[in-house]
Amino acid sequence: MAIKLDLVGKKSAPVPFAYTWRDTVLYALGVGANVSELDFLYEGRGPKVLPTFAVVPSFSSMISVAGDLGTNPMMILHGEQKIILHRAIPPQARLATVSEVKAIYDKGKGAVVVVECRTIDEKNEPVFDNVFSIFVRGEGGFGGERGPEAAKLEPPARTADFEISETTSHEQALLYRLSGDINPLHADPAMAKLGGFDRPILHGLCTFGHAGRAVLHGAAGGDVTRFKSFGARFAGVVFPGDTLITRGWNIGDDNWLITVAQQEGKQVLSNAIAQIIK
Repeated sequence: MAIKLDLVGKKSAPVPFAYTWRDTVLYALGVGANVSELDFLYEGRGPKVLPTFAVVPSFSSMISVAGDLGTNPMMILHGEQKIILHRAIPPQARLATVSEVKAIYDKGKGAVVVVECRTIDEKNEPVFDNVFSIFVRGEGGFGGERGPEAAKLEPPARTADFEISETTSHEQALLYRLSGDINPLHADPAMAKLGGFDRPILHGLCTFGHAGRAVLHGAAGGDVTRFKSFGARFAGVVFPGDTLITRGWNIGDDNWLITVAQQEGKQVLSNAIAQIIK
């Protein structure tokens, strides 16, 4: 089944998304927030909204693009994710997201599809952007451009400026899926086995959310207005119950290099950069 190369440059119709504080709290719980983060869990304090909630209103756009590619959905992997915040996310809003396929690259054994999403509010003012890439196994070799090769980012040879270790719950994927990603791979042991896993795996965007929380607290002191962007490559599988160790190094110009590994040292998010303003 050939990938639809004519999607490049096409924009989607606006995809609406309405939410309330209940959705932001459910998301926060889904990415591991606990009672020490009451500002994000209690409506009496707003609540504040985790910056990585930005992936939720855009998720349906990602699913739509994946469906439009005309490929086997079981061959699609989420490669990279980046969020760009234009302001703090409100605890309730009516938003709309327009996505555009920016490029489809030929990687030989597969194809990489790069998509940009712009999310606006009812006043047509930007709230946040998402940039994501998906890797479609078996769809390379069509003679297209290979695309840029991202340099592997290595942390400085010094102790991290912050390190946060957190153990995910065994129910983490079951809780996170209530924010919108109901792929049975993350819930049904039989489906996980069909996917080649011994048991259901954690959503990549759940790991992304755990890391974003760590960056928010470790680099931004919990101040959501300082959190401007966060992007990472999905580098490994996480299972519910794994421990995630997030480390961050300030590398200047408001930029932080981030690594996320699980308890055995395996990298699960790589090439991660966050922008945190002072």
